Amino acid sequence: MGEARRKALAARSGAGDESVQPQVVDTLGGRMHVRWDEGAVATPHGQLVFFAEFLATTGVFDRWVSECPLAYRSGNAPDKRDVLGTLMLGLLAGHRRYAHITALRGDAVAAHALGMNKVVSEDALRRAMERIDEAASAAWLRPSLIHAVREALDRPWVLDIDASVKPLYGRQEGAEIGYNPTKPKRPSHVLHTFLVANLRLVLDVQVSSGKQHSSAHAKAALARLLDELGDERLGNRRPALVRGDSGYGNEGILLTLEERRQPYLLRLRQTKNVQRLVAQQFARDDWSRPDNQGCQMVEAQLQLHGWSAKRRVVIVRQRLRGGIARERRVDGKQLKLDLAGPSVHESDRLWEYTVLVTDVVYPLEAIGQLYRDRADAENAFDELKNQWGLGGFTTQDINRCQTVARTCALVYNWWSWYCRAAHPQGRLEAITSRPLLLAAVGKAASHANQTTLYLTPLHGRADILKRLIANIGEALQHVKAAAEQFKNIDRWGCLLRYVSERIAPVIGPPKPPAALPATG
Repeated sequence: MGEARRKALAARSGAGDESVQPQVVDTLGGRMHVRWDEGAVATPHGQLVFFAEFLATTGVFDRWVSECPLAYRSGNAPDKRDVLGTLMLGLLAGHRRYAHITALRGDAVAAHALGMNKVVSEDALRRAMERIDEAASAAWLRPSLIHAVREALDRPWVLDIDASVKPLYGRQEGAEIGYNPTKPKRPSHVLHTFLVANLRLVLDVQVSSGKQHSSAHAKAALARLLDELGDERLGNRRPALVRGDSGYGNEGILLTLEERRQPYLLRLRQTKNVQRLVAQQFARDDWSRPDNQGCQMVEAQLQLHGWSAKRRVVIVRQRLRGGIARERRVDGKQLKLDLAGPSVHESDRLWEYTVLVTDVVYPLEAIGQLYRDRADAENAFDELKNQWGLGGFTTQDINRCQTVARTCALVYNWWSWYCRAAHPQGRLEAITSRPLLLAAVGKAASHANQTTLYLTPLHGRADILKRLIANIGEALQHVKAAAEQFKNIDRWGCLLRYVSERIAPVIGPPKPPAALPATG
């Protein structure tokens, strides 16, 4: 074969050497000469090395890998560290499908930083998740989730519970048509999520079939979680308040909380009996003064059909001062919009109202604000579903969906603490924190048994990036110093206490007022 033919073949196969002529590309900015360098050790997530140091110093990744029940018999099977590291890399990169893992296969720098031999293929990852049965998965991941949060729960905090819909487009186990307001008649799974409010940390995620969207299917998981948090041997870490929307204000959930003497604040559905109570209470003249949101409150006693006792309810109302638009569909297709301007008469008033059931002794004004604070938890649920892989990585069996959902929640918790160590003053969502603290072009060079990683940040706020990395370094130095002094210290718990001290001290509801001394 002649030299010209060898060069042409090498150029077509992309396996040439320095003698191969570069590819000429005429761009809008001028001519460029392109050379392929497939053997370079590079990564688009160069700042992963700092997160890898965070995991190595605290020991949580090694602990998670060592406790994983995944086991192989074949000598050619991948190492479970490679499998779990690949899944974590995919979640950090914002992937939602197993097929997206292929984009990470050439990232040798990330694999080296996590102590992996290689990034496994999507098929190897999919098969590995299938080898972990349901019981082993729960026994492995649920304690890991609680361990990732427990040491930060030594002050009053709120537990938010919510159910979100995960639409499905194939023939998956549990893909049933249930409550799906955004895509009616679309089969789905339901994600029951238990969240630490304000801190936005996940304690557990339960994946259920599309028809199991009601709170009755989350009652057992809620009771188990409260019992585990209330274990006196590990330090009682129960929430000061359990908060939920109208799907959880029913007798089953209320009895589960009352049996454990757990304070709660739940919203009631607008049933006929609830509406009848509202109509009776609206004429009262002892409504509280409007707060800073214009809301007024009054309390009453209510026993709905099916309830075992009367309970305290708080009615919150707010006046509507502008025009109202009502949207409806005619025959399910044609959109019709009914517009109503301001009230014709000044004496006419329009109100929106909410009815809450609670057993706490806080003032009425505090109760209204506590429930409004739930909006922050809704942002966290939205972030988990749309910015992380909680609503993705779908397989035909529901067990793998459950395993990956809890793994996603665990990686989300680790990344949340990492961001809080960098910026304790405020919460950084993934849509802003990952481009800032993860993305950077990195190229590794090895010489004399030493590896140097050259990073080129592409973010426009590179000026504050180094300060955030320095804050993380200070937190890790604190953990290392404590570990040198106390050999058996829980390094992860030490980090959580360090970061918690730098977060705003009030992360939960106000403490109830002390009882007045008896007079006689």
